[in-house]
Amino acid sequence: MALLPASTCRRLRFIFQTLIKYLHGFVNETDLTTDEWMAAIQFLTRVGQTCTPLRQEMILLSDVLGVSALVDSLNNPVEGDATENTVLGPFYTDDTVHIANGEGIASEGKGDYMYVEGQVLTTEGGPIPGAIIDTWESDSDGFYDTQYSNRSHPDCRGRLRSADDGSFGFRAIVPVAYPIPGDGPVGELLLTMNRHNMRPSHLHMMVEAPGYHKLVTAFYPEGCKFIQSDSVFGVKKSLVVKLEQIDDDDEARKRGFPVGASFKLMRLKIVMLTNEQFKYYRAKNAKSKETV
Repeated sequence: MALLPASTCRRLRFIFQTLIKYLHGFVNETDLTTDEWMAAIQFLTRVGQTCTPLRQEMILLSDVLGVSALVDSLNNPVEGDATENTVLGPFYTDDTVHIANGEGIASEGKGDYMYVEGQVLTTEGGPIPGAIIDTWESDSDGFYDTQYSNRSHPDCRGRLRSADDGSFGFRAIVPVAYPIPGDGPVGELLLTMNRHNMRPSHLHMMVEAPGYHKLVTAFYPEGCKFIQSDSVFGVKKSLVVKLEQIDDDDEARKRGFPVGASFKLMRLKIVMLTNEQFKYYRAKNAKSKETV
């Protein structure tokens, strides 16, 4: 087995020494009983046993405890108008369809019409041309395409590039709220804590461009009743957006919607940090923790 670099070993020692210190502090503070500790071990064992190649119950546990969101926030600092990140979620896949600006990501009948348009910009307000935008969402039944056993092709997901002026646009469907898996030990934990297992409606996006820090984010239409109680703590105030109602047959057909005269419009401004900005703000945040 290859030896780990000395710096990695030092970091691992620091992480585990800190973990053990706080774990012992937790046991002392709660006066944990032997039966309670055994129940915790059995619970974690069941979480691991529930994992399969298609289901990651351990990540789900990290999500509902808010740890995934916290780690993401620590590792993706933002300043000023830069778009905030949020959790990737388990439903991203690389086998997506490449589309041109103005085309659609969802097949007909998957949900109510929505058009998404916006710009990818620098923190100074300049356009970022050629940015790769990956986007995905569930259908109107709250399922992602990968959750269907008869999946034959990617649906409700697509990949496109921003134009020379940083603009982009595509047809989609109105996102809906949906439950995270609740039939396993994590679902039981949520019930015990009197918490629901719902995620508010949202549209995922991952944006990449040469020289810029990759952005993993999502946008949450306002008005969803679960927006204040997201089961995985992914919602951030800056990512809540308004959907405009457009009742105009000409506008609908101009955007390529084949049926109906109305649709929802989501307008976005995506602001990316350069790699240099990201490194600076990440180091700044790390330095501030050293002085606490």
